[in-house]
Amino acid sequence: MSTPTPQPCPVARSVDLIGDRWSLLIVRDAFDGMHRFGDFQRSLGVARNILSDRLRKLVDAGILATRAASDGSAYQEYVLTAKGEQLFPVVVALRQWGERHLFKRGERHSQLLDNRTGKQVPYMAPRAADGNPLPASGTRVKKIG
Repeated sequence: MSTPTPQPCPVARSVDLIGDRWSLLIVRDAFDGMHRFGDFQRSLGVARNILSDRLRKLVDAGILATRAASDGSAYQEYVLTAKGEQLFPVVVALRQWGERHLFKRGERHSQLLDNRTGKQVPYMAPRAADGNPLPASGTRVKKIG
């Protein structure tokens, strides 16, 4: 059997790694301060075998790392690496899109707040080098190599 050719698209490679529901929700929960297997399992309601598989893949990809439990117990904890921390804008963008398009007016949902100000995090949008908003129609994909 031959090895599949890697996807030449960065979006496709990213989705291959973190695009399934459980992986992305694990990353979300890690940003929300969860570290332990049992906490992820209770939060997500995912089967233990699936959670184990996704955690292993995220560790193998360098998105999460394991460490001894901070309370000195025999457990291990999962923490975001620097690579994993760089997924924060992705999680925020998905959150903000969902807030805008998937909730009815006045429907209960969570909000992401700035710890310094207590205010809701401003809507993220791509900007051109000059600081102006950059719509999709103002971009193009250039193939490299």
